[in-house]
Amino acid sequence: MPPTDRPTVIAVIPARGGSKGVPAKNLAAVGGVPLVARAVRECLAARLITDVVVSTDDDAIAAAARGAGAVIVRRPTAIAGDTATSEAAVLHAMDAYEVEHGTAVDAVLLVQCTSPFIVREDIDGVAAAVVEQGADSALTVAPFHGFVWRDAADDASSGIGADRDARTADGPDAPVATVATTEGGYGVNHDKSFRPRRQDRPQDLLETGAAYAMDAAGFRTANHRFFGRTELVRTDPARVLEVDDPHDLARARALAPLLDAPRPGALPTVDDVDAVVLDFDGTQTDDRVLIDADGREIVAVHRGDGLGIGALRKSGQLKMLILSTEQNPVVAARARKLQIPVLHGIDRKDLALKQWCEDQGIAPERVLYVGNDANDLPCFGLVGWPVAVANAHDVVRGAARAVTSTPGGSGAIREIASWLLGPSL
Repeated sequence: MPPTDRPTVIAVIPARGGSKGVPAKNLAAVGGVPLVARAVRECLAARLITDVVVSTDDDAIAAAARGAGAVIVRRPTAIAGDTATSEAAVLHAMDAYEVEHGTAVDAVLLVQCTSPFIVREDIDGVAAAVVEQGADSALTVAPFHGFVWRDAADDASSGIGADRDARTADGPDAPVATVATTEGGYGVNHDKSFRPRRQDRPQDLLETGAAYAMDAAGFRTANHRFFGRTELVRTDPARVLEVDDPHDLARARALAPLLDAPRPGALPTVDDVDAVVLDFDGTQTDDRVLIDADGREIVAVHRGDGLGIGALRKSGQLKMLILSTEQNPVVAARARKLQIPVLHGIDRKDLALKQWCEDQGIAPERVLYVGNDANDLPCFGLVGWPVAVANAHDVVRGAARAVTSTPGGSGAIREIASWLLGPSL
């Protein structure tokens, strides 16, 4: 394709609704954002992508993807089952897109939203390999240094031949004799009798499963994603994770605060929210309680948080609320000091928050909610900006859309106020 022409490059994200390993997997939140929306976000930010198409048979997935900015293609039942291939979904989406937009697609990407840490650089990398470097197909790979083993018993049960080359003496130059390996383990990418240093071995590359790019015409002819010259686009091994079961999802949520590096637009401003709702214990305090001889509880708060909350209130642009399960009168006393409303002694904080939003005429997706522990998770699922303090529980930080660098009770709310108000604070 001539470099002066702007090619039509679409990214297709297959996201059917019938996941069995993790029910509603494509809507599971990592870093406070559904998996499908995370993939749409990174595709839209890529330099070479014309449009992002989500192929789905599920209404909820379609709504989440559309809200993130994707074009929706409804996947027919015939290619929405467990045995349907990703290639079938991509071909169907590409055809539907061309009919709808009246334009020919030059290159198409297959992007898997079950790879939660894919980044726009990966997407641009595979796209550029095809549209700018002349490759027919491309995929993301990660450097892999492990020794791969296989069990001969597994070979026998699957009908794979078990004859293997085995060295008759130690060392790389030893004579080789063919022996029948009928039991035990053998090396796949190495000879088990010789263990070379990592730097002395050929570099193995692991297919990440995250992003693939194909020349559109070649893809239609080949009917599979690897054809012609296939370019390998290397990515960060730390980001390689595929969500196939609940354990994968738990790992992704734990890693999100570390791998979701702040980018432009990653932190909210006052233009993104209409209300700020604050938990109390663990967010405005350090989660410790001092009890005197009469049983009275005393907590410590941070003056910087008070200044931040005061600035948010005085800006006149945001509704404010403290929402707590605690019945301790110190919560109400602190709210009076800060001059903001409080709801405390609440068992179901999510129901109380939903009702408060209705009473205030505020859309929940325009609410920033700050929390630190598991009882905040239902509220996280309700609002558009779930925020965790730095010392929040791992599960809470993994479900947050943003995480403060400051612990609760040490100025975390002051930090959030600086996100929202910027230099005006």
